[in-house]
Amino acid sequence: MTGTAIISALAIWAAGWFVNARLANGGAANTRLVRLLVPAIFGLTLLIMWELLVRLLEVSPIILPPPTMIAERFATEIPTLWADFVQTIIKGAMTGYLIGMLAAFGVAILADRSDFLTRGILPVGGFMAALPIVGIAPIFVRWLGSDWQSKAAVVAVMVFFPILVNTVAGLRDTTAMQRDLMRTYGAGYWPTLLKLRLPAAMPFIFNGLKIATTLALIGAIVAEFFGSPTVGMGFRISTSVGRLALDMVWAEIVVAALAGSAFYGLMAWIEGRVTFWHPSQRK
Repeated sequence: MTGTAIISALAIWAAGWFVNARLANGGAANTRLVRLLVPAIFGLTLLIMWELLVRLLEVSPIILPPPTMIAERFATEIPTLWADFVQTIIKGAMTGYLIGMLAAFGVAILADRSDFLTRGILPVGGFMAALPIVGIAPIFVRWLGSDWQSKAAVVAVMVFFPILVNTVAGLRDTTAMQRDLMRTYGAGYWPTLLKLRLPAAMPFIFNGLKIATTLALIGAIVAEFFGSPTVGMGFRISTSVGRLALDMVWAEIVVAALAGSAFYGLMAWIEGRVTFWHPSQRK
């Protein structure tokens, strides 16, 4: 049975590889449809191999449930998954992301106007970025309670530093000639910031924003392990593991992966519209 499972899995992998290779090397390899089909076929190949190996090798669902079982659980638990999504992603992650982003922008502007603040704030920010989430999450839960407010505070701390560092670096990415030209036109600090330095900093800023998307989701979910009401993705994962309901755990992981991919994709889409002039956006 083991040999049959391995041979079948290799055959499926070879078939997926062959189809993707033909699509990637074909004359229409650069079309939007092909760019979508190649990762879709790759992912479908992995799912089929997963299902086949788990079924043929008779792996216990407690160890690794097959994708069909996860999909069935996903379909039957949509109200619960939606409630967890709202609690963790919308209330915790998104609120904390916005708070951390606005705080980072404000501090970056202050640091930009003062070398003293730059020398002082960036090391402190580095210290905050090094704080382990398992250490700060229980503290915020104790301070702010077990609801989404404490999770938003954890997320705000986690996303603050990458956005701050990238914003400060971006604001310094203009040449002396460009700044001299603005002074020649009689532009003060704020006109120069809004018309020259901030647009030039956008690629750096969006780099920080995209990094922060994954940190926000991780922070909100992990923070719920240390205290939450009876709703939330972190709460559901921890309780489902205790009940050996691994299909529910994987259903929550699927929701988190979809939400993270959509959030990152949204930031990348906005970046493409805002920084269309940058060489990185040219196809």
